[in-house]
Amino acid sequence: MTDFWFQFVLTLDSTLRVATPLIFCAMAGIFSERSGIIDISLEGKMLMAAFVAAAVAYGTGSPWIGAVAAVLVSIIASLIHGFACIIHRGNQVISGLAINILASGLTVIIGIALFRQGGLTPTLTKTSRFNSIELPFIEFFELHTPIFGVIYKHLISGHNILVWAAIVSVAITYYILFKTTFGLRLRAVGEKPEAIDSAGISVTKMRFQAIIIAGILCGLAGVYLSTATGAGFVKEMTAGKGYIALAAMIFGKWRPVPALFACLLFGFLEAVATRIQGIEFILIGEISSDLLIALPYLLTVILLAGFIGGVTPPRAIGQPYIKER
Repeated sequence: MTDFWFQFVLTLDSTLRVATPLIFCAMAGIFSERSGIIDISLEGKMLMAAFVAAAVAYGTGSPWIGAVAAVLVSIIASLIHGFACIIHRGNQVISGLAINILASGLTVIIGIALFRQGGLTPTLTKTSRFNSIELPFIEFFELHTPIFGVIYKHLISGHNILVWAAIVSVAITYYILFKTTFGLRLRAVGEKPEAIDSAGISVTKMRFQAIIIAGILCGLAGVYLSTATGAGFVKEMTAGKGYIALAAMIFGKWRPVPALFACLLFGFLEAVATRIQGIEFILIGEISSDLLIALPYLLTVILLAGFIGGVTPPRAIGQPYIKER
């Protein structure tokens, strides 16, 4: 078993962990934007959910109660976005940015008021977090099938339930959008809402349902950050992941599986950047840690600049629907 193979498997393991909140948010964005609502507020909803999940889990000792509270807060933020954009036909980009700014300030203010730790929440105990799940037969596979044993131990086993929930969310998103009547109507609302309206289906209701689903998924992303991969809330802990997920969704052409691979690409870059810090390379020497940290964000800019003109968004995206009388 070569050291390179072992390090490669560990990098893939890190990729899954890093990509999990991106996957949740990308699927959230797909639901929202397929219905015609631009959702830049992925970042803010995830940040709010991360704070509430950690705060409630600390207070109750249960990560599940924290998760429910976080999802509810994220749904409320989605409904505020919907109230501004769907009911009052406000600018969807400005509404989303407003939620992001609100989340950035409000989480710190409430955190200081509740815990007096500069906006942070107290460190969560093991029982207050979603912990890794070790699968059975690890020793058996390591002994009898060394190559698969390493994959099984380090890549398949050892993840918490939210990592697998993120992967499952991709399959569920695909099934709902492309295999159900609801998904057909949702996609039609984002393409030709007047046709849906003429068929007697409420465009407003469909769009609200879409953003509620988006709120649930963003809530799970926040829960993962503060109570699964982390042990509490840290100021601005989303660190632009909502925007990266948005880029992955666009790069994936608003389709679940391509968006998944885009999220994994971002996760892989971040995992590699973490692992090669401090390593000396022939000719170029040690790569700056600042450059490595910036790689996923640079890729976001490059993809958006290079591919935004090469993809076709839902036709009615960003356009408030005015019912014809």
